[in-house]
Amino acid sequence: MNQITEKVVVITGGAQGIGLAYATAFASAGAKVIVADLVNTDSVVAELQTINSSVTGFQLDVTNSAQTQACANFALETFGRLDILVNNAAFYGGLTLAPFEDINESDWDRSMNVNVKGVWMMSRAVTPIMRHQESGRIINIASNVVFMGKPNFLHYVTSKGAVWALTNAMSRELSGTGITVNCVAPGYTTTPATRNMGSADEIAALEEQILQAQSVKRLLTAEDLVGAVLYLASEEASMVTGQTLIVDGGVIVG
Repeated sequence: MNQITEKVVVITGGAQGIGLAYATAFASAGAKVIVADLVNTDSVVAELQTINSSVTGFQLDVTNSAQTQACANFALETFGRLDILVNNAAFYGGLTLAPFEDINESDWDRSMNVNVKGVWMMSRAVTPIMRHQESGRIINIASNVVFMGKPNFLHYVTSKGAVWALTNAMSRELSGTGITVNCVAPGYTTTPATRNMGSADEIAALEEQILQAQSVKRLLTAEDLVGAVLYLASEEASMVTGQTLIVDGGVIVG
């Protein structure tokens, strides 16, 4: 992945969970990394700077238009360009699971605002910079639940389905610009967020069901998702756009 060395990457939701795994991988590959997150990024940035000094942070609410534009401007002012956007920020931890008719409006609205509007707004902010460069990679994070449905998860499934559709449409709109737009759809991944979505017994039962559905008989970790994102960010994927890579141990096939 030496093509990623010196590339400038913004990772939303990059201070925790799967986003932190992406940030660590890009930093280790020699990229210039902006860890953008709603939470304070200082401690994470300090840790990543022990790997790569070209890591900085930006406190960001992806649902705020002024902040998304400021984040794109910050990347340009700090590093002189912006090559890769990983739209990872999402509302997942703290989501209330419920039958679709019982989902509360605040959970529905936050799912749509963070998971869909946030992806659109960040992409809108970085695209002029990438157009000017005549190159760029936008990598959106959806979920394998888009392709199978999931009871009591309609707000999340719907929002991630919109990310998948947005990816397809954006790849067409950016035809001829040198910007590729792709999507990674992870399966169930063990993180603090997933482990806190129910009681220990409920999580154990869920994880057993997941393992039974997978062809690869171990649960995914955040590090299992890194390879797909690094590939889509690389020059090796220059002819790949409008595509979704499902990384779920073989739950979804075909």
